[in-house]
Amino acid sequence: MKVPILDLAAELREVGAEVRAALERVLVSGHYILGPEGAALEKEIAALCGVPHAVACNSGTDALHLALRAAGIGPGDEVVTPAFTFIATAEAIAYVGAKPVFADVDAASFNLTAATLERALTPRTRAVIVVHLFGQCAEMPPIAELCRKRALVLIEDCAQAIGADWQGTQAGAWGDFGCFSFYPTKNLGAYGDAGLVTTREARHDAMLRMLRHHGSKVTYSHEVIGLNSRLDEMQAAILRVKLRHLARFAAARRAHAARYRELLAGAKLRLPFEHGKGTHSYHQFTVRLDGRDAAKKALADAGIASGVYYPIPLHRQPVFEKEYGRLSLPACESAAREVLSLPIYPQLTDEQLRHVAGVLRACL
Repeated sequence: MKVPILDLAAELREVGAEVRAALERVLVSGHYILGPEGAALEKEIAALCGVPHAVACNSGTDALHLALRAAGIGPGDEVVTPAFTFIATAEAIAYVGAKPVFADVDAASFNLTAATLERALTPRTRAVIVVHLFGQCAEMPPIAELCRKRALVLIEDCAQAIGADWQGTQAGAWGDFGCFSFYPTKNLGAYGDAGLVTTREARHDAMLRMLRHHGSKVTYSHEVIGLNSRLDEMQAAILRVKLRHLARFAAARRAHAARYRELLAGAKLRLPFEHGKGTHSYHQFTVRLDGRDAAKKALADAGIASGVYYPIPLHRQPVFEKEYGRLSLPACESAAREVLSLPIYPQLTDEQLRHVAGVLRACL
């Protein structure tokens, strides 16, 4: 039995007719950039997150870059972020000329905590990028309070956490900015690159809109050096269709996660931690185990795809190793050696789930 780590073709069989109708609507309109689909998507995502403003852009990486620019972060500033995440989080900091400062994570949740954040702060810290890894929110109340006390800009990297919350407050509604990726593999995925920034402040909204459009409010009048980071109407239309199914798909992911827990109970591995203070969106179902690479091979030999997110923490990446190679972040380093993400997507069948769990238990 073949079990992919994600089956976008199966998803398309469910939503394809709606997607094709939406694309036809855009094609007939002849309006492809900064049109009604993008504006409607922004309103719908803002409503989902419970914030007044959302600005669509070209990618999740651009969302982080735009948020840092809008916050005025630049050369001489330090920005704290966890080292156990995708490199885009640190890239965006480097783009604006600031210095990334890598913090350790909680060994259970893989997320930044107020304690690990505080240990990384210096007098030059101007901002914090919290990553809600694998679909579960970091402990936002103490992090937000610490940022408030230190007058730090708080940016949430919500790339993997749309629909997740902490005690009812959605990912993207805690900080000064919430940055989302709609890369095709995400829980809400476009059919290409796409991203979005949420904010509560009208002044941030105005700056984000100007920055994403070549620094322009009025055509051919450019007030700042901006980017070309506009979400096109085709991707916005696709995302609006898939947004209507997000709650149903998220419920299926959580049901599959619960089934994995039943099937893997007692196995010699650590199941994903849930803090119980909000909804986990299960972008990934990530277990921890000794002999991770052997288990991954055994799964592959049985036709089961799995993923390692992430095998190299950021402070050990070649691009950063010269400056940060001596930095010790034990929780990040052990996680990188032990994590394995199993297939989890809405269209998984119980037969597939049992196959994955059976092969994994056997190899353990």
